[in-house]
Amino acid sequence: MATKDTPHAKGPLAHAMERGQLFSEACPSREVLKHLTSRWGVLVLIALLQGTHRFSALRRKVGGVSERMLAQTLQWLEEDGMVDRHAYPVVPPHVEYSLTPLGREAAEKVSGLADWIETNLPRIGAVWEERRAG
Repeated sequence: MATKDTPHAKGPLAHAMERGQLFSEACPSREVLKHLTSRWGVLVLIALLQGTHRFSALRRKVGGVSERMLAQTLQWLEEDGMVDRHAYPVVPPHVEYSLTPLGREAAEKVSGLADWIETNLPRIGAVWEERRAG
């Protein structure tokens, strides 16, 4: 049985957080965190939860994202193993993006955060108004 002094007393993830790896400047998880929780990363992941999208359809769905930023975000998510890119050998080029199983897990997590934000937006807005008035 694990005691409070053994590494697995709280589970491996909790132990890793206690060691400070997630808070360490050099921890590689920070890059993944940045990609998954960026404004565009969250929106792309949520959009792809609904199924495979072509680049142009994804750009329309994620309003306000530039072509360059969407391409960069998709590249990051692909490098992190969250998104699959499938290019068809046709003219004009036809490329589709979909979530990997790992990406689906991450998308469900960030989708929960986005849902919480939307549900609590009236409360958050009230705080904004309170601070502006104060």
